[in-house]
Amino acid sequence: MKELLNLQQTMSSREISDLTGKQHKHVLVDCDKLNENYRAMGLAEISADVYMDTYGREQKCYTLTRMQTFDLMTGYSAPLRIKVNRRWEELENAQKLQLPQTFAEALRQLAEQVEENERQQKLLIEQKPKVIFADAVATSTQSCLIGELAKILRQNGVEIGQNRLFDWLRANGYLCRYGEKYNQPTQKAMEMELFEVKKTSITKPNGTILITATTKVTGKGQVYFVNKLLKAS
Repeated sequence: MKELLNLQQTMSSREISDLTGKQHKHVLVDCDKLNENYRAMGLAEISADVYMDTYGREQKCYTLTRMQTFDLMTGYSAPLRIKVNRRWEELENAQKLQLPQTFAEALRQLAEQVEENERQQKLLIEQKPKVIFADAVATSTQSCLIGELAKILRQNGVEIGQNRLFDWLRANGYLCRYGEKYNQPTQKAMEMELFEVKKTSITKPNGTILITATTKVTGKGQVYFVNKLLKAS
């Protein structure tokens, strides 16, 4: 029972960033420097963690104990230290109210925490392939054919073939539905930089020149359509 109740209170580097007004990346640098000192002194380092940003990407953060937070705040100004200290007081008061009063309550809380940890871990595993895809493609200059986009979508969990994808793109205003520009990008799609059109000239045996247009999906477009169709599926 005593061991179950002895839950260590922690504070995340993101919360410290919010409380102090410092950019999170700067708080991370401060934590890294503090860890260097901890290593040199043989002390326990600040625990590294991850969270999902608004784009579904895995980002680094830290989880600090009360003492580690105080060590970190030593180099900060007095007003910032006061804000963080007051927040610690709030957390500790809240924890006192939430502590289980019986062994059964302690077991239930422990089981709920284990379930939540498992849920978060499963979410990270499920999201990882999509995150890797987005990071790799978002900055890519390599465009692809619409048939290749259909393959990428299937790899990311969207069951759709080339013909159905063409139908969807036309129905949702990304490709022209009629006339000479059939299956070419609409003005809206071009302004969004989702497609590019590759034009090729072919000289026929009779000397006439035929211009063909091939619609390709940009790296930006690939990320856009994967995210959009994943949400719809």
